[in-house]
Amino acid sequence: MDEEIGTPLPVLDDPDKKLILLVDDDESLIDLMEHVVKKEGFRTDRATDGTEAMRKVAALSPDLIMLDYMLPGLSGYEVLRELQSSGNGSIPVILISGRHMDHKAVELVRQEPNFKEFMEKPLRPTVLVNTLHRLLKTKPPRIDRGSQRGPFGGGKF
Repeated sequence: MDEEIGTPLPVLDDPDKKLILLVDDDESLIDLMEHVVKKEGFRTDRATDGTEAMRKVAALSPDLIMLDYMLPGLSGYEVLRELQSSGNGSIPVILISGRHMDHKAVELVRQEPNFKEFMEKPLRPTVLVNTLHRLLKTKPPRIDRGSQRGPFGGGKF
């Protein structure tokens, strides 16, 4: 309980209980996102186009989707719309793009109920993991800095 205001602290889930679907046609970016996301303890799966993403959503029911706006075949926006019509509109989506989106496109995307955040490439890992933990109500992994090796970790080289 927060003693100052008397409200209970929120109960946070472990990240390993959450599955994040990473969708981008750039395999190297998926590799980077997967590394960052797994390091935080989340489980991941991946898709390289919108059609594959929709198949994975149906099969896996991910807890969150990181979705590239510019995809071959079904675009990111079309995937957002398809999620609504397929009964998966409650899955939160972080939309990512390497191009600047005009005001009209951003406003169109913001109207979709499952759209939660927009991130521009290159992604900043700290912003990404903080956003994931906030949206999924998970606790970051505990870091025991005293046991790390190296000149500042207290361990030996």
